[in-house]
Amino acid sequence: MNQINPIGHEVALGELRELIESGKYSPGDRLPPERDLMVRFGVSRTVLRKALDTLEREGAIWRHVGKGTFVASQAGGSSLAELTRQVSPVQLTRARLALEPAMAREAALHATSEAVAAVRLARDRAFHAVSWDEYEAHDDAFHRSIAEATGNVLLVTLFDNLNDVKRAVAWNTVIRSSDRPSQDHPSFADHEEIFAAIEARDVTAANDAMRNHLSSVAARLFGEI
Repeated sequence: MNQINPIGHEVALGELRELIESGKYSPGDRLPPERDLMVRFGVSRTVLRKALDTLEREGAIWRHVGKGTFVASQAGGSSLAELTRQVSPVQLTRARLALEPAMAREAALHATSEAVAAVRLARDRAFHAVSWDEYEAHDDAFHRSIAEATGNVLLVTLFDNLNDVKRAVAWNTVIRSSDRPSQDHPSFADHEEIFAAIEARDVTAANDAMRNHLSSVAARLFGEI
């Protein structure tokens, strides 16, 4: 039976904790591939995976086969991995429809000028993305900037937990037919409507624009729900 070098394990565990706590990775972000971490920390795959097992038990990370290792939300804990095995894309979409339109409404009501500017920046970065991976990262940032614009830390935490699950559940079967979104991709117009409503402080329009956006995305990906 292979023996784990306790010194190597502690090195890998310490380096991983430092990497997560550095602030470079937000909740839901994917950590570098195992092969990159092995080289970075100078440890074997066995030692690295033992350290990752420890962090997963602690609830600091969660792993999804074929997707990678993700930073867990602080309130998400070790239940996230189990949730990804139980939640269907339709259930996920219904949860988003229950939460995110209300968040857009709250953002329209409470966003500061700085928060509105952050939503605008995320919208623009999504539009100019040069790949689907980059677009999805900026799309996540757009939706999270709206959560942050509510000024409500509990809503931001709820969004982060929901988004952690979304990354694993919703997109692992999506097949793309192009390298990047086209300029007439429907979500761009949706994002503009959401942003415009928040900027105008129109709570009803913000709620409705977010609901229409999520319903449109769900229809394109999964059919009617």
